[in-house]
Amino acid sequence: MKTRAFGASSSEHSINKRFAHYTALQLDPKAELLDLRDFPLPVFSVDLEKEIGIPPEARNFISKIKSADLLVISLAEHNGSYTAAFKNLFDWISRTEPKLFAGMKMLLLSTSTGQRGGLGVMEAALIRFPIHGADIIAHFSLPKFSENFDETDGITNPELRSTYIEILSEVKEIMK
Repeated sequence: MKTRAFGASSSEHSINKRFAHYTALQLDPKAELLDLRDFPLPVFSVDLEKEIGIPPEARNFISKIKSADLLVISLAEHNGSYTAAFKNLFDWISRTEPKLFAGMKMLLLSTSTGQRGGLGVMEAALIRFPIHGADIIAHFSLPKFSENFDETDGITNPELRSTYIEILSEVKEIMK
């Protein structure tokens, strides 16, 4: 199984990047972590697209995600929705084909420092990604990241940990 993972944030110290990476390694020890900072893009506009076409960084990102058997995305939330960095990348890559995620199996995650754990952005993705063909096989939101996550032990809250482990088991079963 080839797993690719990323946190949908351009922050160097993104908690969503850390959560995506941790989770992907639980599923696949050879998982590859993508960093949105490695795919810098100008702000999308149709005028710019007409002028320069689809930038190579967007095409490279598409190539990376399309070659995965499983895509693990941890969605960072800004003001209840996608981060500007992810939304801009999504705008560029979705221009290449309407069903960008066609047939892709996804595990969607979200986390934040707050009580809701990024539920606003999770709800948006659960609606939007299937429109682009995504097969979302599971999803999980982790509230209060700094209180409920440890780099070595993973999720520390027993109730949340139990739910998370159950979800990982389901994903492993589906990906057999």
